[in-house]
Parts: sequence; C-alpha cells; structure tokens
Amino acid sequence: MEVEDGTMKTLMRLGVLLAVCGLAGGTALAHKVNLFAYVESGTVHTESYFPDGRPVEKGRVTVFDSRDRLLLEGATDHQGLFSFPVPKVDDLRIVLDATMGHRNSFTLKKAEVEAGK
Repeated sequence: MEVEDGTMKTLMRLGVLLAVCGLAGGTALAHKVNLFAYVESGTVHTESYFPDGRPVEKGRVTVFDSRDRLLLEGATDHQGLFSFPVPKVDDLRIVLDATMGHRNSFTLKKAEVEAGK
C-alpha cells in the first residue's frame, strides 16, 4: 500500500504542477500584443493589434535610436496606427505599451530607414 500511496501522491503533485503551468502559460499569452513598423516616403508607419485582431487604441509609443536615446513619443489612434516623420537615419527601436502590461517592440534597421526616406 505504501508504494501505491506514494505513487498517488506523486501523480497528484504532477497534476497540480501541470495545472499551475497551464494557468501561468495562459497568463503569459494574455499579455501578447503585436507591433509592426515600416518606412515609406520619409514617414514611419506603425500598426498595433492584439492577437484577436482588435487594434490597440491609445497605446503609448516611444521611439529610441541605436544608443537608446528617446527620440519621440506618441499614441496609437482608434485603428491602432501611429505615424511620424523619420526622426533620424539610424536603427530605430519602437516600443509599444498597451493596457494591462501588454508590451512589445520592433526594430527598424538603419538600412530600412534609409531605403524608405
């Protein structure tokens, strides 16, 4: 009986562990947000949306150069869009802070910025 009790306890612990991991994984997935950026005719365009396709409204957008200096900031519109003139020909790291801990970043390489200018 002792072996069976020990096995049962191990299985119960494993079940609890799997349940906790499943909950943690769901929580982490819930904080995902998508961000895409491109340069066209001297303007950087960003698009932000949640995995279900809803746009990120009023998401805070910050733009940094390759030395991590803040170049500008703004907010997405009701369609999840934010555009701005190219502030500097450099690698541009664009960071999106949406609601409730949703965050992502997108880097435009210097060559992409130059090509779109």
